[in-house]
Amino acid sequence: MGRWEPNARGRLEQAALALYGERGFEHVTVAEIAERAGLTERTFFRHYADKREVLFGGSNTLQEFLVGAVAEAPEATAPIDVVVAALESVGDFFKERHDHARKRQAIIEANPELQERELIKLETLATALAGALRERGVSESAASLTVQAGMAVFRVAFERWVNDTGQRDLAELIRESFEELRALTAGT
Repeated sequence: MGRWEPNARGRLEQAALALYGERGFEHVTVAEIAERAGLTERTFFRHYADKREVLFGGSNTLQEFLVGAVAEAPEATAPIDVVVAALESVGDFFKERHDHARKRQAIIEANPELQERELIKLETLATALAGALRERGVSESAASLTVQAGMAVFRVAFERWVNDTGQRDLAELIRESFEELRALTAGT
């Protein structure tokens, strides 16, 4: 594929995912990713700051989507329901990316440096969601507690979804996980 062909970002992402899966994250260079994608290193760095970011490139889009969903929720909705509904709405964001998410998660789980980056990205997302709740008039502590509970639900559901061979819907798994948390806190 020539350098001038479209979707450089997607090609880089696919090349990196393939190489990381074949040889392990730590044994792959930016130059090899660019070469596999049929692009230059310069093009790689136009799209990503480093080789880790290839795995986290969609996090800003996801954050904007979730913050927007919180902002657009009906005013009378309880904060936890706002967060869970926003998280459920990302099911469409991931719908066509199940295989990609599974491969990505395996690479992250095999590398402590990537696990750390994943936790940082999730905390950044949580901070943005808490800010969106505060904009709705939720107190600082209530916003933080609500978002942390929501993120715990999301992490459990996402792990279940990634490992689910039946490819159940992520939104459904988020809903189920939230109902499990609700039952646990209610003592039922």
